[in-house]
Amino acid sequence: MGHADRVGEFRGLAGSYWSLRPVCGGTEWEAEPEHLRAADPAERMHAETARCNARSRGEVL
Repeated sequence: MGHADRVGEFRGLAGSYWSLRPVCGGTEWEAEPEHLRAADPAERMHAETARCNARSRGEVL
């Protein structure tokens, strides 16, 4: 499964890869830095809203 549509938070380095965690919580994944870009404001807001909604449903802490 690809992660092209995910907004992730940088968690650390894993060799030459970056470890990322979905903003809404979930399983971390690794990606090559050259395949990543900063989320634009709309993408970030969508991810943060999804996280707040999941939190209100008790799905994430």
